[in-house]
Amino acid sequence: MAAARLPDDPDLDQLRKQAKDLRDLARAGVPGALALVAEHHPRGAHAVSLAGAQLVVARHYGFASWPRLKHHVEVITEYRRAPDEVPAGTDPASEFLRLACLRYGGDDSPDRWRDARRLLAAHPGLPRASIHVAAAVCDQEAVTDLLRRDPGLAGRQGGPYRWEPLLYLAYARHDPDITADAALGTAQLLLGHGADPNAGYLWHGMPPPFTVLTGVFGSGEGGDHHQPEHRHALALASLLLECGADPNDGQALYNRQFGDDDRHLVLLLRRGLGRGDGGPWRARLGSAQDSPAEMSRQLLWWAIVHDQRARIRLLVAKGTDFTSPYTGRGLSAGRTPAEVAAMCGHSDVLGHLLAQGAAPPQLPGPDALVAACLRADRPEAQRLSGHLAEARARRPGLIAWAAASGKHAAIPLLAGLGWDVNGLGRADGPTEQPWETALHYAAGEGDTALARLLLSLGADPAIHDARFDSTPLGWARHFGREETITLLAPLTP
Repeated sequence: MAAARLPDDPDLDQLRKQAKDLRDLARAGVPGALALVAEHHPRGAHAVSLAGAQLVVARHYGFASWPRLKHHVEVITEYRRAPDEVPAGTDPASEFLRLACLRYGGDDSPDRWRDARRLLAAHPGLPRASIHVAAAVCDQEAVTDLLRRDPGLAGRQGGPYRWEPLLYLAYARHDPDITADAALGTAQLLLGHGADPNAGYLWHGMPPPFTVLTGVFGSGEGGDHHQPEHRHALALASLLLECGADPNDGQALYNRQFGDDDRHLVLLLRRGLGRGDGGPWRARLGSAQDSPAEMSRQLLWWAIVHDQRARIRLLVAKGTDFTSPYTGRGLSAGRTPAEVAAMCGHSDVLGHLLAQGAAPPQLPGPDALVAACLRADRPEAQRLSGHLAEARARRPGLIAWAAASGKHAAIPLLAGLGWDVNGLGRADGPTEQPWETALHYAAGEGDTALARLLLSLGADPAIHDARFDSTPLGWARHFGREETITLLAPLTP
C-alpha cells in the first residue's frame, strides 16, 4: 500500500500523540490499529510499545524510521514561514518590507508596492538603519557601511518575514527603476560577505522551497501583473548561479510554467537543471523534494499537456527523459510522454516525440477514444464507440478540459457522444476533479465565441462551480469580461 501523505505544516507533538493513541488502541486489540501495525511493523500485528508505534507512524507516512520522520518535521519547522499571514505593523522598516515584497498570498499587487514607495519616501533613512531594507532597495552605500560595521549581517534573518537580506532583494518589487548596477552590486556585496545563494524558506511548511532564485524569477498563479519577475531577473540569476545557487529550483519552475517565456529555462538548463544531487534543499528534505530528474520530467509533463511545443523541444534536446512512463497517480500514471500527448490530442507534440525516438503510444480503448475525440477525428471515435460508456465514466469533465486546452472542434463531437456539456472538470490540466464547467472557463477568459458554442449545445448559464459557488456570469464579472457579461447577463437568473 502507498504511504499516506504527511499533513501540510506537520506538528511533531501531534505525531507523537498519534503514536501514543496507536499504541493504546493496538494494546486494546482494536482491529484497525492492529491492521496498521501489521502493515508497517516487522513483527506484524501485536501490542506495540511506544517506540514500535512511532515506527509504524513513521512508515505509514513513508519514512524508514521515527528519527527520520522527526528530523524531517524539525526541518519543516525551522524553515517554515507564512509571509501572507504577517499583519501590518507600526515599525516603518518592517512595514516597508512587508509591502515591498512578493509574498504569494493572494494580495501581491502594484497597489502594495506603491504604498511601500510612499512609506520609504516618508522615511528615507530606513536603509541606513536596516540591512534588510538596504538590500531590498539595493542601496550599495548603506549595505557597504552596515557590513563594514558587522559582516555577519549578510546572512542575518530579520524583518517581518524572518528572511535573510538576499531574499528581500530578490522578492522586492516596489521600485521598477532600480538599475542593474545597483541590484547586481548589492547582491555581490552580500554574497561576498557570506550570504547564502541557496537561502530560502518553506511557504507554510510545504516543499519545494521559495529560494532566492524563486524570488528573482517571480511569476506564479497570480500572473505577471501581480507576481512579475525581478526587473533584472536574468542578470541576478546568472550571478546567483555563478556563486553556487542550485539550478534545480522546483518552485521557480512551477511559478514560470504557466507562461511561454523560456529564458529562465535556457539559463537553468545551461547551469545544470535536471542533473546533480539537488543541492542543499534536497539534502535537507530528502524525498519530500523532487530529484533534479523528476523536476525536469514534471516540467515536460506540464509542457506536453499544455501544448508548449518550444519548451518540449528545449527539454528533450537537453536530455530530459521523454521515453519512460510516468509514475504516481492520476490519468498519466503508467503512461509515457508520447501516450500523454496522444491522450491530450496534441498531434504535433506526439509527432515531435516520435521523431526523437519515442515509442508509438499504445492506448487502451477508452483512452484511445478520448484521444480521437480531442483530435476531432469523428470516424475513429465512431470506430471506438464500444468504449464509450467507460470513457465517459472515467473522464466526466472532459468537455471542460477540451474547452481549456483549445480543442473547441472536439466539443460538439463529445456532446454528440453523450458527454455532459455541464460536466464539472478542471481547466488547468487533464485531471478529473469537479471544479468548473466549460462555460465557466469561457466566461473567465472572455471567449464569447466559445461561450456561444457551449450555450448552443445546452450549457446552463445558471450553474455554479464547485470552488467559488459562482455562475459563469460571476466569473465574467470577476475578470472584467464585458462582452461575455453582455452575453450571459440576460440568460442568468
